[in-house]
Amino acid sequence: MTTEELHTKRICVLLSGGVDSSVVVCELARQGLHPDCYYIKIGPEEEEQWDCTSEEDLEMATAVAAKYGCRLEVIDCHREYWDQVTRYTMDKVRAGLTPNPDVMCNRLIKFGAFHEKRGHDYDLIATGHYAQTEVDGEGRKWLTTSPDPVKDQTDFLAQIHGWQLQKAIFPIGHYAKDEVRRIAEQEHLVSAHRRDSQGICFLGKIDYTDYVRRYLGERPGRVVELDTGRLVGEHRGHWFYTIGQRKGLGLGGGPWFVVRKDVEQNVLYVAHGYDPQSAYRRDFAVHGFHSINGVMPSGDITFKIRHTPEFHRATFEPLGDGRYAIHSADAIHGVAPGQFCVVYDARHHRCYGSGEITV
Repeated sequence: MTTEELHTKRICVLLSGGVDSSVVVCELARQGLHPDCYYIKIGPEEEEQWDCTSEEDLEMATAVAAKYGCRLEVIDCHREYWDQVTRYTMDKVRAGLTPNPDVMCNRLIKFGAFHEKRGHDYDLIATGHYAQTEVDGEGRKWLTTSPDPVKDQTDFLAQIHGWQLQKAIFPIGHYAKDEVRRIAEQEHLVSAHRRDSQGICFLGKIDYTDYVRRYLGERPGRVVELDTGRLVGEHRGHWFYTIGQRKGLGLGGGPWFVVRKDVEQNVLYVAHGYDPQSAYRRDFAVHGFHSINGVMPSGDITFKIRHTPEFHRATFEPLGDGRYAIHSADAIHGVAPGQFCVVYDARHHRCYGSGEITV
């Protein structure tokens, strides 16, 4: 979108206090724009029990907005996050699946609850995601990858709706991370040297295991070697572990990998060794495939099942009843039911969307 076109639009920025969204404000200001900025507040349920960085985040966001003469408003999406994203997460882990809260946070909160509260007043919503968009010859808007493969965040956006993508712009999506840092340093932004956030979106320093324990508690069970049926230890609840996990199992004589769960019996099955074949799969199914703009993939594709720089080559086959098969050219480690399989074109440029992996 050209500068002239941007000047005809009502634009707001989701400003988190991190370096990426701070540079978004800078980029728009360079084009003579002074967008309204919004800080989405997602606090812990009980302040005295959780450690959170939201106060520092808000201070940073306030300083950046003031630097560029932008209005900043705090939008409280606390209840929506805990009601929607937490419910999704706990329902999935209780069922033995591997959810991705950050994916659903983008769909339900950043481009969902915020839109209902304030975003509907704007033509465009700018965020600091490392992603891009393009419009094809038929007028369809596509989510496309960032040139920085390590920071590319299209996988986190692959569940948003088409109408949400229509309003989304990613002003730093064409940059690499080191370029964003350099701009922030040149602009003397207070967030220039802030570390990237780790863990679940909006939860600050809250540990994921503690997050799960708070809602599901513990349920001790057996850890069994898959190949031999030998009891090798105990676990605290199958929901603390995911397929492909190696660290944190607390088993001697390792390495051990989680390769299967029996949810009903609360049994965790593991394989021994650095490269057990039982930890790999070439073929798996997805269901409920969500196409962002209505175009379904077919034939040769690329995909990823976790936030990594690597894309895997595969073919995409309809199975009927809303299910699709992924036939990967390579054996993939740690394919876990509940994960999102994010599907791209053969050049891993355009993102079609994502579906949930089934057993």
